[in-house]
Amino acid sequence: MNLISHKAFKNIAYLFSCAIFFILTSCEEDLTKLNGNDNKNFPSQVIHNAVIIQRDSGFITLRATAPIIEKYELIDSQYTVARKGMRIEFFDKKKPKNPGNITANFAKIYDYKKFYEARGNVKILTSEGQRFATQSVFWDQNKKRIYTRDTVYATMEDGSTMVHANGMTAKDDFSEYKFFNNSGDLDVSKTQIAQPRP
Repeated sequence: MNLISHKAFKNIAYLFSCAIFFILTSCEEDLTKLNGNDNKNFPSQVIHNAVIIQRDSGFITLRATAPIIEKYELIDSQYTVARKGMRIEFFDKKKPKNPGNITANFAKIYDYKKFYEARGNVKILTSEGQRFATQSVFWDQNKKRIYTRDTVYATMEDGSTMVHANGMTAKDDFSEYKFFNNSGDLDVSKTQIAQPRP
């Protein structure tokens, strides 16, 4: 009788330990499934007082500075975020000492696509001295296009100011740009008007 109860006790202990093992394993698997995506979406690098420089054949084409940059590199679509603002200077080979710049309160860079997103108090100064202010700007560096659908306030070299209620699209060097739904104050005395030939 002692032998039977001893075997029964061993079997119960064995079954109990197997049950605990399977419960713990299944809980662990569920946690992995639940948190699998979250575990990868954290910055792999955090850079304070960051400076990013892009070069083309030794020539600096872009210099970006930010108080803090977070790089997300452990996911398929890698990106970089500047939550405390960013300043991007873009250089033209024709005027290397007179770069244009973009400043914003927030910036996001999609590294692989070379696509930039700037939001919050966005200000653009071109190398020609034109100034643009808006709330968001998107820059597709591969297509060399900048665009926004927000209202754009544009101040030209001559001091005239225009309001473009439905945004703009432009080449990234601002050699060409197009505004939508325009209104504003144009100082005609500073504008060159075509004169008829004598």
